[in-house]
Amino acid sequence: MVAAATCGFLLAAVAACGGIQAEVHHREVPRPGGPSGTARPSPSAVPSRIPGVGERLWQRIPLGTQQVVVVYGDHKDSPDSTLVLYQKRGTIWQQSGRWPSHNGKRGWTTNHREGDERSPVGVFTLSDAGGFLEDPGTRFPYTQDKDAFISPYYWDEAHWYDFDYVIAIDYNRLRGTRPDNPTRPLGQSKGGGIWLHLDHGDGTLGCISVPESAMEYLLRTLDPKDKPVIVMGDKANLLL
Repeated sequence: MVAAATCGFLLAAVAACGGIQAEVHHREVPRPGGPSGTARPSPSAVPSRIPGVGERLWQRIPLGTQQVVVVYGDHKDSPDSTLVLYQKRGTIWQQSGRWPSHNGKRGWTTNHREGDERSPVGVFTLSDAGGFLEDPGTRFPYTQDKDAFISPYYWDEAHWYDFDYVIAIDYNRLRGTRPDNPTRPLGQSKGGGIWLHLDHGDGTLGCISVPESAMEYLLRTLDPKDKPVIVMGDKANLLL
């Protein structure tokens, strides 16, 4: 049985968001004003803001980003959340999709560690996708691999389709590589394999899970030219 490196369950060396020991850590999005760009305008100069996202995380969203996925966690210790896609139209952020979602079964953390069963709070880029099924029409680089993204036969039936579609969340991983690439720039202890993937009805080991319809919509809608990012955390941390 070939183990799938995934954000829900990971066999072998890949950390997974719902699985055995693995999880993917993200690489922090460079802060505006650093080597990657110019500082964001102050809130007073911004005609529209995404609701529920405070100044600390807002400043981490790179200039030029036109698509933002926000995961609003119910509580820091809860696996329940809501995922909302916002797209910028002129100066206005418009909601274009909203779905129930799940995060780490133990909630959220600002200092993610491998095996803590919590999802990392932060702003992370989205750059690579894949899955057991064929590319549904995404603009992301897509890796279909029926060996790497198959759920082990001994998992509960509810998890058999977790990795039909996945989008890698760039936490402690190399952008531009397939989602199950095991490289961990921050070290193995910081976890990894944090993905967006199909929901199985309860919390994960660190990934974010959504209904199949949501994954298909996100894969077909998110566009690298719009510099998509995910802003994720419990509601209290998101507002800081």
